Amino acid sequence: MSLHLGRRQFLGGMVTLVGVGVMGAFSLNQAQAKTVPSDVIPFLGPHQAGITTPDVASALVVALDVTARSTEELQKLFQILTQRIEFLTAGGTWPPLEPKYPPTGSGIFGPEFPADYLTVTVGVGASLFDDRYGLVAQKPIHLKQMPNFPNDRLDPHLCHGDLLLQFCSNHNETNIHALRDILKQLAGLVVLRWQISGFQQPDADPHPHRTTVRNLMGFKDGTANLDPQDKNLMNHLVWVQRNSGEPAWAVGGTYQVVRVIRMFVEFWDRTALEEQEEIFGRSRDSGAPLGYKHEEDIPNYSQDPQGNIIALDAHIRLANPRTSATEANRILRKGFHYSRGVDKAGQLDMGLLFMAFQQDLERGFETVQNRLNGEPLEEYIKPIGGGYFFALPGVPTKNSYLGQPLLMALVRS
Repeated sequence: MSLHLGRRQFLGGMVTLVGVGVMGAFSLNQAQAKTVPSDVIPFLGPHQAGITTPDVASALVVALDVTARSTEELQKLFQILTQRIEFLTAGGTWPPLEPKYPPTGSGIFGPEFPADYLTVTVGVGASLFDDRYGLVAQKPIHLKQMPNFPNDRLDPHLCHGDLLLQFCSNHNETNIHALRDILKQLAGLVVLRWQISGFQQPDADPHPHRTTVRNLMGFKDGTANLDPQDKNLMNHLVWVQRNSGEPAWAVGGTYQVVRVIRMFVEFWDRTALEEQEEIFGRSRDSGAPLGYKHEEDIPNYSQDPQGNIIALDAHIRLANPRTSATEANRILRKGFHYSRGVDKAGQLDMGLLFMAFQQDLERGFETVQNRLNGEPLEEYIKPIGGGYFFALPGVPTKNSYLGQPLLMALVRS
C-alpha cells in the first residue's frame, strides 16, 4: 500500500473515517446517556487535558511505535485514538455485544466504568517524522531524540518512541482499563515500546505557593513550579504560539520531556540530614529555603553571593537562579513516584517519573538540565529512561480529531 496519498484520495478517506468515528461515538454516547459522572475532565478544547489539569493520584506513561502502513492508516489511528479517549474519559456503560464476540471492555470495573478524573494526553516523537508518512517537513522545529546528559545511564528499552500516551487518574485500575481498550482498538497500527506507572499523594493544601507533595527523598517537590491556572504564563512559557517559527499545525501544543530518574534511596537514607538539606537548599520538614521560615518564601540570592546560606550548587539555586534572564527557562513540571521492585543487586528500584512541558526544549528543560549537570544531588540519582515528545494541540470541536491539523498540512503541501 502506498505511503503517500493524492489530495482527492486522502480527503475521501478522511470523510469515510470521520463518518465511522462519528457514528461510533454516537452509539457509545447513547450507551452512556443514563450515567452522567461528576468526575469528568472535559476532553474538547484548544489544548489537551492532562497538562494543566490538577494533580491526581496515579499515572501511566506508555510509549508506542507506529506500524501503520500508510498515511491513510495513520489518520485512522488518530481518529480511533480520539474517539476512544473521549469515550473513556467521560465514564459510562459498555455497549453490550453478542456473547460470541469479545467483550467490549476489559471487565475490570464490570459493565460500568468511572470517569475518575481520567485524562489521556497524546504526544508524538521525532521518529514519527521520518519518510514513512511524508511528515518530514512538518516536524516541530525543536523536536529531536532525547540526548544523553553527563549523569544519564539510559536504558534503550525505556526510551523514545513514535507516540506517547500519558494516562492520569485517581486509580491505577482506571489507567490500565483505558490502556487495554486503546491497545485493543489500535491492533495492527501500533506496538508497545515501553511503559512505567507512577503514583503520588495529590496536593490537598489550597495555598497557591505551598505543597504537601514530597518526593521519595522526603523533600517537598514543586514549590516553585509554574501556576498552571495562569493563562498568560502558560501562553508565554508552555503553549506554542503563532509566529513562533513552528509549523502552523503545532499552535496550541507543547514540548513534553519525560525522565525516569532512579533514586538510590538506601544510600540517601544513610546521609546526614544537614547534608541532605544543603544538597537541596531547603529544610526537609518545612520546605522553606535555608535561612527562611516559610516554604513560600522566595530566596534572595543577591544577599548570599558566596553561598554561605544556600550553597551555590544547591539544587534549588541551580534549577531556578531567580534572575530576570532565567525567567524564560522556567518549565511546567509534573512529577510522580515510581517503584519497580528490586534490581539484580538487591537494591530498591524506585525514583521519580518526571515530566515537563514548555514552548522550547532548548530554552526550557535543556538549559535547566545543563545548569544542574554536576550538582551534588547526582551522587544519589541516575536518569535511566524517557524521551522528548510534542504533545499535540487539543481537539476543538466534536467533529475534529487529534493530529488533524498535522495531517491536513500534508494535503496543503
